[in-house]
Amino acid sequence: MLAALTVPVLLVGSTANANSPTLATTGASTTGTSTTGSARAVDAHRGDVHVGATSLVGKTTVEPTSTASPSSSSSTASDVVSPSSTGALATAPTRTRSTTIIRPPRTARSFCGGTLAFGTIKTCGLIIDEAKDVWNFTTTADSDTLYARFEQSGVNLDARVTDGAGTILCRLLSYLNVCQLGSAGTYTVTVSTGTGSGRGAYTLSVESRRTPSACQQLPADFFAWTSAGVTGTLPAGLATRCFAFDQPAGSVLQMMDPNSSDLSVRAEVVGSGHVPLCMLSYGGGRCTLSEAGPYRLFLDELSGREAPYTLRMPRLSQAVGCPTQPLAPFGDPGAAVGHASVAHDEMTCHSLTATDAGAVTVRLSHDIDWTLHDDAGQEICTTSSARYCVLPAAGPYTLLTTTRDYRTIDYQIAVTALHHNDGCAAAGITSWDQPTLRVGQASPVQTNCQPFQGRAGDRVIRYVSWNGYSPGVIDQSGVDICAEAPSAQAGCVLPADGTYRVISYLRDWAAYSTYDLQVRRLSEAVGCPAVAPGSYGTAPAAGRIRCRTLEIPTAGGYRLNTVTTDNYRVFHYVYDQDGRFVCAGGVGNVSGDCSFAAGRYTLVLQPFGLIDNDVPHAVALLPAAPSGCVAVSDTGWRDAPHQGSLQAAGQVNCLRLPSPTGSRILKSEPGPQDDEKHPEITLVDAAGAMVCDSSTSREYYCGLRGEGPFFALVKGQINTSASEYVMAFSRVDGPPACPVLPRDADTTVTTVTTGPERFVSCRSIPADQHATRESFSWARISGTGGAAKVTIYDSRGVEYCSPLRAAASGTITCTTLPAGPLTVMLETDGQNAKYRLTHQDASVPTT
Repeated sequence: MLAALTVPVLLVGSTANANSPTLATTGASTTGTSTTGSARAVDAHRGDVHVGATSLVGKTTVEPTSTASPSSSSSTASDVVSPSSTGALATAPTRTRSTTIIRPPRTARSFCGGTLAFGTIKTCGLIIDEAKDVWNFTTTADSDTLYARFEQSGVNLDARVTDGAGTILCRLLSYLNVCQLGSAGTYTVTVSTGTGSGRGAYTLSVESRRTPSACQQLPADFFAWTSAGVTGTLPAGLATRCFAFDQPAGSVLQMMDPNSSDLSVRAEVVGSGHVPLCMLSYGGGRCTLSEAGPYRLFLDELSGREAPYTLRMPRLSQAVGCPTQPLAPFGDPGAAVGHASVAHDEMTCHSLTATDAGAVTVRLSHDIDWTLHDDAGQEICTTSSARYCVLPAAGPYTLLTTTRDYRTIDYQIAVTALHHNDGCAAAGITSWDQPTLRVGQASPVQTNCQPFQGRAGDRVIRYVSWNGYSPGVIDQSGVDICAEAPSAQAGCVLPADGTYRVISYLRDWAAYSTYDLQVRRLSEAVGCPAVAPGSYGTAPAAGRIRCRTLEIPTAGGYRLNTVTTDNYRVFHYVYDQDGRFVCAGGVGNVSGDCSFAAGRYTLVLQPFGLIDNDVPHAVALLPAAPSGCVAVSDTGWRDAPHQGSLQAAGQVNCLRLPSPTGSRILKSEPGPQDDEKHPEITLVDAAGAMVCDSSTSREYYCGLRGEGPFFALVKGQINTSASEYVMAFSRVDGPPACPVLPRDADTTVTTVTTGPERFVSCRSIPADQHATRESFSWARISGTGGAAKVTIYDSRGVEYCSPLRAAASGTITCTTLPAGPLTVMLETDGQNAKYRLTHQDASVPTT
């Protein structure tokens, strides 16, 4: 739009003709003077005067105005006034008219633009306001693809690519843009500010996919694994750099990371059809040349920064330059060990040749990853996908190693054919009474083979010492027959008669040179000592073989106690004649109770690891329902305590209680509170089912439920093979029959005398002799010892309060005692001593 300015003009004389000079009058409102054929215009923004042939245009209108005096006119005039004009002003009347001046639009100045050649970088340091920079580039190919990089700063800029008809083909954003062009010819890139105001700067670079400015030819030896590659630097702002090469169609190329510092250099590979075959980014990748060549590779930096690069792209199919890796035998691999190194984000290759199809295992001296590829470059298996690789055919293969460590790793490698027998040890026997195999290792990448004979349906299990590892049991073809074994069952079922091999090796070559191995048959196990059901109170025989054959004469529940010769409990599994799991026991909350049908079973000690046959164990097999038990009193606070002994490890004694169902029983023992100094006790019902958890505490409390009579099962204390014990059982429910503990301590003093055979005492408190809050105190007034405690029970035998620890003296306060009588039990360490017992209302202040 043209700008219109209204200017007051003084017309000289009664009329103004075309030849009359005009003068712009008073300062602030004067914008110009008019003469025929010329004009002067004032820039409204800057106050400058410009001369132009078309600056004054338009019609003239007359408006009334005040007459300016000569002095005022001369003082503000922008031009010199002639004397004739001054005289005319003095004698002639004047009139005022206004003139409309139309100013042409101001064109913003563009500092950049012009020809934009492929492969160049244009930098524009300033684009301002409404300026538009126009760049032209020309492609000689139809259907070309444009790579364009546009990096900007300052205000947001708009850049667009248009064809000759002005059609927008694409808008350029930061980073690399790919734009599809039409016919060969000239195209335009127009850059402007996004809003028409502000300042910005930018760099611009374009390249052609079909007719690139220049392409560096990659030679044939570039694709060997021994090639050092091509190095260079991508300039800041460059769209892309082109490389040309030729390789057989179908080739698989492995591109290494061109810039390992930040994974920012990318590559695109196109074939003869000029469409992308591969886009390799963020650390390189693998590219299959799926169409015919010749080929081009376009390299760029993700954000347009300057970036050094090393372009390496060895061929993975029909690989060239990889050191030969011969197949190693089992046992000492000897000269078949490869030595190499691999750096972070790099790859090292090894070439191996198989003489026939079959499985192989790959051993590496360090924790690095590997992949195995056939001659076509197709991946066969990886570190994580298989414990072994099945090679589908004879021929060449390529093995690649990589590391996630930031250091360069020097390593050793061996590849052993699992379908061959070279180097295997002599065939072993799966009987449980055979000596443990001691396996030596001469190399960190050695794989050992232990053959054995088996029949179809046999279930075989292997045990390896903690410093060894066995990945599987393989058949003659090298296939792992344990790969699909259900997790709930142990061992492997052999599919057919024949020779099988256990594969194993040392875990830590740096620290050890040998490890132990056992191969055993679980089904119809041979070589295990037989054990028949025994009696409570009888010591079982100890044996050195890690298994037992359990002879079960009649169906029912049985109890198993498996321990070392110093009474430490040992975990065990029990299997049937087919080698299937039946039950477990020995540690934790697993009681060792099992239900069996009549027949033979195999018990295995420590089933999760290897134990040698020179370690003796004791296994007691007992009917679950106790019999032949010693009767004991349930008023142990009054009667003599029960004294018993355990003659050997694994023995289980049985004590019969007279208490009925619903009773609450307290078991007390003298001695220290250290749990390891007391035997283990478990209360069971008439059928042998557990009523209360096992305990080795000096005090043991249990509510009897189920069907009586009830029994206390006693096992030996740990760290001893034989031991003696003393214990008393006291019923704490029901109306207390104990002597009364009076409340008035000032007039009646209650004392209790203790000793080795009198270590628990009972007192009762009538319902009207205690408050809801009551304090109870005990104190040793003579003698030795000091591990004593007081526990309060209501008439139902429910425990209400007791101290955390036993002590020579103490006070406890029960805050919510129920109505009704109470029972007070004092338990001591059995030392010869005398204690004073008192109680009082806790709500009454003491004096």
